[in-house]
Amino acid sequence: MATPVPPFTAEHERFRAEARAYVAEELRPRTAEWERKRWFPTEVFEELAARGYLGLKYPREYGGRGADHVLDAVWTEELPRCGSGGLAAAIGAHTGIATPPVWKFGTEEQKRRFLAPAIRGEKVAALGITEPGAGSDVAGIRTRARRVDGGYVVSGSKTFITNGVRADFVVTAVKTTDEGGHHGISFLLLERGMEGFTVAGKLEKLGWHASDTAELAFDEVFVPAENLLGEENRGFYLIMANFQWERLQMALGAIGSMQACVERTLAPRDGSSRPAVANGQAARHAVAEMVTRLEAGRALTYEALRRFARGDDAVREVTLAKLATQRAAYEVAESALRLRAAAGASPEEIAELDRAARDSRLGPIGGGTDEIMREIVGRQLGL
Repeated sequence: MATPVPPFTAEHERFRAEARAYVAEELRPRTAEWERKRWFPTEVFEELAARGYLGLKYPREYGGRGADHVLDAVWTEELPRCGSGGLAAAIGAHTGIATPPVWKFGTEEQKRRFLAPAIRGEKVAALGITEPGAGSDVAGIRTRARRVDGGYVVSGSKTFITNGVRADFVVTAVKTTDEGGHHGISFLLLERGMEGFTVAGKLEKLGWHASDTAELAFDEVFVPAENLLGEENRGFYLIMANFQWERLQMALGAIGSMQACVERTLAPRDGSSRPAVANGQAARHAVAEMVTRLEAGRALTYEALRRFARGDDAVREVTLAKLATQRAAYEVAESALRLRAAAGASPEEIAELDRAARDSRLGPIGGGTDEIMREIVGRQLGL
Protein backbone atom coordinates (compact mmCIF):
# COMPACT_ATOMS: atom_id res chain seq x y z
CA MET A 1 0.00 0.00 0.00
CA ALA A 2 1.32 3.43 -0.96
CA THR A 3 2.04 5.96 1.76
CA PRO A 4 -1.28 7.67 2.59
CA VAL A 5 -1.67 11.34 1.70
CA PRO A 6 -2.84 13.44 4.69
CA PRO A 7 -5.50 13.68 5.99
CA PHE A 8 -5.79 9.98 5.11
CA THR A 9 -4.14 7.37 7.32
CA ALA A 10 -3.33 3.69 6.82
CA GLU A 11 -6.71 2.91 8.40
CA HIS A 12 -8.47 5.10 5.86
CA GLU A 13 -6.61 3.38 3.01
CA ARG A 14 -7.57 -0.06 4.31
CA PHE A 15 -11.17 1.06 4.29
CA ARG A 16 -10.69 2.42 0.75
CA ALA A 17 -9.65 -1.03 -0.43
CA GLU A 18 -12.70 -2.55 1.25
CA ALA A 19 -15.09 0.04 -0.19
CA ARG A 20 -13.59 -0.20 -3.67
CA ALA A 21 -14.00 -3.96 -3.71
CA TYR A 22 -17.60 -3.73 -2.51
CA VAL A 23 -18.52 -1.14 -5.15
CA ALA A 24 -16.85 -3.17 -7.90
CA GLU A 25 -18.27 -6.54 -6.89
CA GLU A 26 -21.71 -5.70 -5.49
CA LEU A 27 -22.89 -2.42 -7.00
CA ARG A 28 -21.34 -1.93 -10.42
CA PRO A 29 -22.58 -5.24 -11.91
CA ARG A 30 -26.17 -4.12 -11.27
CA THR A 31 -26.09 -0.45 -12.20
CA ALA A 32 -26.63 -0.86 -15.95
CA GLU A 33 -29.95 -2.59 -15.24
CA TRP A 34 -30.94 0.04 -12.69
CA GLU A 35 -30.15 2.78 -15.18
CA ARG A 36 -32.40 1.12 -17.78
CA LYS A 37 -35.21 0.77 -15.26
CA ARG A 38 -34.63 4.32 -13.98
CA TRP A 39 -34.86 2.97 -10.45
CA PHE A 40 -32.80 0.95 -8.00
CA PRO A 41 -34.29 -1.18 -5.21
CA THR A 42 -34.73 0.58 -1.88
CA GLU A 43 -33.24 -2.55 -0.31
CA VAL A 44 -29.83 -1.25 -1.44
CA PHE A 45 -29.96 1.12 1.53
CA GLU A 46 -30.34 -1.88 3.82
CA GLU A 47 -27.38 -3.60 2.14
CA LEU A 48 -25.23 -0.53 2.73
CA ALA A 49 -26.44 -0.22 6.31
CA ALA A 50 -25.47 -3.84 7.02
CA ARG A 51 -21.87 -2.91 6.14
CA GLY A 52 -22.01 0.28 8.19
CA TYR A 53 -21.71 2.59 5.16
CA LEU A 54 -24.72 4.77 6.00
CA GLY A 55 -23.37 5.83 9.38
CA LEU A 56 -19.62 6.14 9.00
CA LYS A 57 -19.34 9.55 10.65
CA TYR A 58 -22.23 9.17 13.09
CA PRO A 59 -21.94 8.20 16.79
CA ARG A 60 -22.25 4.58 17.79
CA GLU A 61 -25.15 5.38 20.07
CA TYR A 62 -27.31 5.91 16.97
CA GLY A 63 -25.92 2.90 15.12
CA GLY A 64 -23.06 4.67 13.36
CA ARG A 65 -19.46 3.60 13.09
CA GLY A 66 -18.23 6.49 15.23
CA ALA A 67 -15.51 7.42 12.74
CA ASP A 68 -14.86 10.82 11.18
CA HIS A 69 -15.61 12.87 8.08
CA VAL A 70 -12.40 11.64 6.51
CA LEU A 71 -13.61 8.03 6.45
CA ASP A 72 -16.87 9.29 4.95
CA ALA A 73 -14.78 11.18 2.39
CA VAL A 74 -13.12 7.92 1.32
CA TRP A 75 -16.52 6.32 0.77
CA THR A 76 -17.71 9.36 -1.19
CA GLU A 77 -14.63 9.22 -3.40
CA GLU A 78 -14.99 5.50 -4.12
CA LEU A 79 -18.74 5.42 -4.77
CA PRO A 80 -18.62 6.90 -8.33
CA ARG A 81 -16.88 3.70 -9.43
CA CYS A 82 -20.32 2.08 -9.31
CA GLY A 83 -20.94 3.51 -12.79
CA SER A 84 -24.19 5.28 -11.96
CA GLY A 85 -24.30 8.92 -10.95
CA GLY A 86 -27.93 8.44 -9.97
CA LEU A 87 -27.14 5.69 -7.47
CA ALA A 88 -24.21 7.66 -6.04
CA ALA A 89 -26.38 10.78 -5.78
CA ALA A 90 -29.18 8.94 -3.97
CA ILE A 91 -26.81 7.45 -1.41
CA GLY A 92 -24.97 10.75 -1.04
CA ALA A 93 -28.20 12.68 -0.53
CA HIS A 94 -29.20 10.30 2.25
CA THR A 95 -25.88 10.28 4.09
CA GLY A 96 -24.41 13.62 3.11
CA ILE A 97 -27.13 16.26 2.94
CA ALA A 98 -30.37 14.96 4.49
CA THR A 99 -29.27 13.23 7.69
CA PRO A 100 -26.46 15.61 8.82
CA PRO A 101 -28.93 18.37 9.87
CA VAL A 102 -30.78 15.87 12.07
CA TRP A 103 -27.49 14.87 13.69
CA LYS A 104 -26.29 18.44 14.19
CA PHE A 105 -29.53 20.21 15.09
CA GLY A 106 -32.00 17.53 16.12
CA THR A 107 -33.30 16.79 19.58
CA GLU A 108 -32.47 13.45 21.16
CA GLU A 109 -35.97 12.24 20.33
CA GLN A 110 -35.58 13.31 16.68
CA LYS A 111 -32.26 11.50 16.41
CA ARG A 112 -33.89 8.32 17.72
CA ARG A 113 -36.92 8.67 15.41
CA PHE A 114 -35.16 9.74 12.22
CA LEU A 115 -31.36 9.47 12.30
CA ALA A 116 -31.04 6.01 13.86
CA PRO A 117 -33.45 4.27 11.43
CA ALA A 118 -31.81 6.13 8.53
CA ILE A 119 -28.42 4.73 9.57
CA ARG A 120 -30.02 1.26 9.75
CA GLY A 121 -31.41 1.69 6.23
CA GLU A 122 -34.97 1.42 7.50
CA LYS A 123 -35.89 4.98 6.51
CA VAL A 124 -34.77 6.90 3.43
CA ALA A 125 -34.09 10.61 3.83
CA ALA A 126 -34.28 13.58 1.47
CA LEU A 127 -33.54 17.29 1.75
CA GLY A 128 -36.23 19.66 0.51
CA ILE A 129 -34.96 23.16 -0.28
CA THR A 130 -35.19 23.84 -4.02
CA GLU A 131 -38.49 25.17 -5.36
CA PRO A 132 -39.74 25.99 -8.88
CA GLY A 133 -38.94 29.66 -8.23
CA ALA A 134 -36.10 29.37 -5.72
CA GLY A 135 -32.94 27.41 -6.45
CA SER A 136 -29.63 29.11 -5.76
CA ASP A 137 -31.45 31.89 -3.87
CA VAL A 138 -32.44 29.81 -0.85
CA ALA A 139 -33.64 32.94 0.94
CA GLY A 140 -36.38 33.24 -1.68
CA ILE A 141 -38.30 30.06 -0.84
CA ARG A 142 -42.09 30.40 -0.77
CA THR A 143 -43.28 27.19 0.91
CA ARG A 144 -45.03 28.50 4.02
CA ALA A 145 -45.52 26.98 7.47
CA ARG A 146 -48.32 28.66 9.42
CA ARG A 147 -48.31 28.31 13.21
CA VAL A 148 -51.37 26.52 14.58
CA ASP A 149 -52.22 24.85 17.86
CA GLY A 150 -49.79 21.96 18.32
CA GLY A 151 -47.62 22.60 15.30
CA TYR A 152 -47.60 24.00 11.77
CA VAL A 153 -49.64 23.82 8.58
CA VAL A 154 -47.42 23.66 5.49
CA SER A 155 -48.39 24.69 1.96
CA GLY A 156 -46.14 24.90 -1.07
CA SER A 157 -43.93 22.74 -3.26
CA LYS A 158 -40.39 21.51 -3.79
CA THR A 159 -38.66 20.28 -6.94
CA PHE A 160 -35.51 18.41 -8.02
CA ILE A 161 -35.60 16.53 -4.71
CA THR A 162 -33.21 13.56 -4.79
CA ASN A 163 -34.84 10.48 -3.16
CA GLY A 164 -38.12 12.43 -3.22
CA VAL A 165 -40.22 9.55 -4.56
CA ARG A 166 -39.14 6.98 -1.97
CA ALA A 167 -38.22 9.22 1.00
CA ASP A 168 -39.75 8.34 4.34
CA PHE A 169 -38.98 11.81 5.64
CA VAL A 170 -37.92 15.10 4.07
CA VAL A 171 -35.88 17.72 5.91
CA THR A 172 -37.87 20.65 4.55
CA ALA A 173 -37.12 24.37 4.43
CA VAL A 174 -40.17 26.56 5.00
CA LYS A 175 -41.01 30.21 5.59
CA THR A 176 -42.18 30.81 9.14
CA THR A 177 -42.63 34.58 8.77
CA ASP A 178 -44.39 36.59 6.09
CA GLU A 179 -41.09 38.07 4.97
CA GLY A 180 -39.14 34.79 4.96
CA GLY A 181 -35.56 35.51 3.93
CA HIS A 182 -32.49 35.00 6.08
CA HIS A 183 -34.35 35.55 9.35
CA GLY A 184 -37.61 33.83 8.53
CA ILE A 185 -36.72 30.29 7.44
CA SER A 186 -37.21 27.17 9.54
CA PHE A 187 -36.84 23.44 8.96
CA LEU A 188 -39.55 20.85 9.53
CA LEU A 189 -39.35 17.09 9.27
CA LEU A 190 -42.18 16.12 6.94
CA GLU A 191 -43.04 12.43 6.87
CA ARG A 192 -44.45 10.18 4.19
CA GLY A 193 -48.12 9.57 4.87
CA MET A 194 -48.89 12.98 6.34
CA GLU A 195 -52.22 14.10 4.93
CA GLY A 196 -51.74 16.56 2.08
CA PHE A 197 -48.12 15.48 1.38
CA THR A 198 -47.91 14.06 -2.14
CA VAL A 199 -45.26 13.19 -4.69
CA ALA A 200 -46.40 15.36 -7.56
CA GLY A 201 -44.17 13.64 -10.10
CA LYS A 202 -40.95 11.73 -10.83
CA LEU A 203 -38.77 13.88 -13.06
CA GLU A 204 -37.07 12.61 -16.21
CA LYS A 205 -33.52 13.88 -16.53
CA LEU A 206 -30.55 13.94 -18.91
CA GLY A 207 -28.54 11.90 -16.41
CA TRP A 208 -28.86 10.36 -12.96
CA HIS A 209 -31.43 7.95 -14.38
CA ALA A 210 -31.34 5.49 -11.48
CA SER A 211 -32.08 8.28 -9.01
CA ASP A 212 -35.67 9.16 -8.17
CA THR A 213 -35.80 12.94 -8.46
CA ALA A 214 -39.19 14.29 -7.51
CA GLU A 215 -41.55 17.20 -7.31
CA LEU A 216 -43.27 17.35 -3.93
CA ALA A 217 -46.52 19.12 -3.13
CA PHE A 218 -47.76 20.19 0.31
CA ASP A 219 -51.45 21.01 0.60
CA GLU A 220 -52.21 22.18 4.14
CA VAL A 221 -50.00 19.49 5.69
CA PHE A 222 -50.18 19.46 9.48
CA VAL A 223 -46.73 18.95 11.02
CA PRO A 224 -46.50 18.53 14.81
CA ALA A 225 -44.33 20.96 16.76
CA GLU A 226 -41.94 18.17 17.76
CA ASN A 227 -40.93 17.94 14.07
CA LEU A 228 -39.35 21.40 14.14
CA LEU A 229 -35.64 20.87 13.46
CA GLY A 230 -33.47 23.39 15.28
CA GLU A 231 -34.78 26.82 16.22
CA GLU A 232 -37.68 28.52 14.53
CA ASN A 233 -36.59 31.24 12.06
CA ARG A 234 -32.94 30.10 12.30
CA GLY A 235 -33.06 27.68 9.37
CA PHE A 236 -30.85 29.77 7.12
CA TYR A 237 -27.91 29.03 9.43
CA LEU A 238 -28.70 25.33 9.18
CA ILE A 239 -28.55 25.61 5.38
CA MET A 240 -25.20 27.37 5.49
CA ALA A 241 -23.78 24.80 7.93
CA ASN A 242 -24.89 21.98 5.64
CA PHE A 243 -23.56 23.50 2.43
CA GLN A 244 -19.88 23.01 3.27
CA TRP A 245 -20.02 19.23 3.52
CA GLU A 246 -22.42 18.98 0.58
CA ARG A 247 -20.03 20.93 -1.64
CA LEU A 248 -16.98 19.07 -0.38
CA GLN A 249 -18.81 15.80 -0.98
CA MET A 250 -19.47 16.87 -4.58
CA ALA A 251 -15.79 17.70 -5.08
CA LEU A 252 -14.77 14.31 -3.67
CA GLY A 253 -17.25 12.54 -5.91
CA ALA A 254 -15.87 14.38 -8.93
CA ILE A 255 -12.33 13.32 -7.99
CA GLY A 256 -13.46 9.71 -7.76
CA SER A 257 -15.19 9.94 -11.12
CA MET A 258 -12.19 11.54 -12.83
CA GLN A 259 -9.82 8.97 -11.32
CA ALA A 260 -11.93 6.12 -12.68
CA CYS A 261 -12.07 7.72 -16.15
CA VAL A 262 -8.30 8.21 -16.24
CA GLU A 263 -7.68 4.62 -15.13
CA ARG A 264 -10.00 3.32 -17.81
CA THR A 265 -8.33 5.46 -20.47
CA LEU A 266 -4.88 4.20 -19.48
CA ALA A 267 -5.90 0.56 -19.07
CA PRO A 268 -3.51 -1.69 -21.05
CA ARG A 269 -4.47 -3.50 -24.21
CA ASP A 270 -5.05 -7.23 -23.95
CA GLY A 271 -1.66 -8.90 -23.61
CA SER A 272 0.18 -5.61 -23.67
CA SER A 273 1.54 -3.13 -21.18
CA ARG A 274 0.62 -0.13 -23.34
CA PRO A 275 -2.55 1.89 -22.71
CA ALA A 276 -5.44 0.99 -24.99
CA VAL A 277 -5.69 4.45 -26.57
CA ALA A 278 -4.56 5.65 -29.96
CA ASN A 279 -0.92 6.59 -30.32
CA GLY A 280 0.04 10.08 -31.38
CA GLN A 281 0.47 13.58 -30.10
CA ALA A 282 -3.25 14.42 -29.93
CA ALA A 283 -4.01 11.45 -27.67
CA ARG A 284 -1.00 12.15 -25.45
CA HIS A 285 -2.00 15.76 -25.03
CA ALA A 286 -5.62 14.85 -24.29
CA VAL A 287 -4.58 12.41 -21.57
CA ALA A 288 -2.16 14.97 -20.14
CA GLU A 289 -5.02 17.48 -19.84
CA MET A 290 -7.20 14.85 -18.13
CA VAL A 291 -4.52 14.07 -15.57
CA THR A 292 -3.84 17.76 -14.97
CA ARG A 293 -7.50 18.46 -14.24
CA LEU A 294 -7.64 15.45 -11.94
CA GLU A 295 -4.54 16.29 -9.94
CA ALA A 296 -5.30 20.01 -9.66
CA GLY A 297 -8.80 19.19 -8.43
CA ARG A 298 -7.48 16.56 -6.04
CA ALA A 299 -4.98 19.00 -4.50
CA LEU A 300 -7.65 21.63 -3.87
CA THR A 301 -10.16 19.07 -2.60
CA TYR A 302 -7.77 17.37 -0.19
CA GLU A 303 -6.67 20.74 1.20
CA ALA A 304 -10.32 21.65 1.76
CA LEU A 305 -10.88 18.28 3.45
CA ARG A 306 -7.87 18.77 5.72
CA ARG A 307 -9.17 22.15 6.86
CA PHE A 308 -12.75 20.93 7.22
CA ALA A 309 -11.66 17.87 9.23
CA ARG A 310 -9.66 20.09 11.61
CA GLY A 311 -12.72 22.24 12.22
CA ASP A 312 -11.23 25.30 10.50
CA ASP A 313 -13.22 27.85 8.53
CA ALA A 314 -12.93 26.11 5.15
CA VAL A 315 -15.51 28.08 3.12
CA ARG A 316 -12.90 29.45 0.71
CA GLU A 317 -11.15 26.12 0.18
CA VAL A 318 -14.39 24.15 -0.18
CA THR A 319 -15.74 26.68 -2.67
CA LEU A 320 -12.56 26.55 -4.74
CA ALA A 321 -12.59 22.76 -4.69
CA LYS A 322 -16.16 22.56 -5.94
CA LEU A 323 -15.55 25.17 -8.62
CA ALA A 324 -12.40 23.43 -9.84
CA THR A 325 -13.80 19.90 -10.01
CA GLN A 326 -17.35 19.95 -11.34
CA ARG A 327 -16.86 21.12 -14.92
CA ALA A 328 -13.52 19.30 -14.97
CA ALA A 329 -15.28 16.01 -14.23
CA TYR A 330 -17.46 16.45 -17.28
CA GLU A 331 -14.50 17.37 -19.49
CA VAL A 332 -12.47 14.38 -18.29
CA ALA A 333 -15.37 11.99 -18.88
CA GLU A 334 -15.94 13.41 -22.35
CA SER A 335 -12.25 13.02 -23.21
CA ALA A 336 -12.24 9.44 -21.93
CA LEU A 337 -15.29 8.70 -24.05
CA ARG A 338 -13.68 10.07 -27.22
CA LEU A 339 -10.36 8.34 -26.64
CA ARG A 340 -11.84 4.95 -25.81
CA ALA A 341 -14.30 5.12 -28.69
CA ALA A 342 -11.41 5.84 -31.08
CA ALA A 343 -9.58 2.84 -29.62
CA GLY A 344 -12.47 0.50 -30.40
CA ALA A 345 -13.89 0.02 -26.91
CA SER A 346 -16.84 -2.30 -26.41
CA PRO A 347 -20.43 -0.96 -26.60
CA GLU A 348 -20.80 -1.61 -22.88
CA GLU A 349 -17.76 0.50 -22.03
CA ILE A 350 -18.87 3.28 -24.37
CA ALA A 351 -22.31 3.29 -22.74
CA GLU A 352 -20.79 3.57 -19.26
CA LEU A 353 -18.48 6.44 -20.24
CA ASP A 354 -21.34 8.17 -22.02
CA ARG A 355 -23.33 7.84 -18.80
CA ALA A 356 -20.45 9.32 -16.79
CA ALA A 357 -20.36 12.34 -19.10
CA ARG A 358 -24.13 12.85 -18.83
CA ASP A 359 -24.24 12.33 -15.08
CA SER A 360 -21.43 14.82 -14.45
CA ARG A 361 -23.33 17.65 -16.15
CA LEU A 362 -25.21 18.35 -12.92
CA GLY A 363 -22.03 19.17 -11.00
CA PRO A 364 -21.75 22.84 -12.01
CA ILE A 365 -25.41 23.34 -11.00
CA GLY A 366 -26.15 21.31 -7.86
CA GLY A 367 -25.16 22.45 -4.39
CA GLY A 368 -24.68 26.00 -5.66
CA THR A 369 -23.92 26.85 -9.28
CA ASP A 370 -20.48 27.70 -10.61
CA GLU A 371 -21.68 31.32 -10.75
CA ILE A 372 -22.50 31.25 -7.04
CA MET A 373 -19.09 29.70 -6.29
CA ARG A 374 -17.36 32.50 -8.21
CA GLU A 375 -19.43 35.07 -6.34
CA ILE A 376 -18.40 33.62 -2.97
CA VAL A 377 -14.72 33.62 -3.89
CA GLY A 378 -14.93 37.12 -5.32
CA ARG A 379 -16.55 38.52 -2.22
CA GLN A 380 -13.99 36.85 0.01
CA LEU A 381 -11.35 38.65 -2.01
CA GLY A 382 -13.08 41.95 -1.31
CA LEU A 383 -14.37 42.39 -4.86
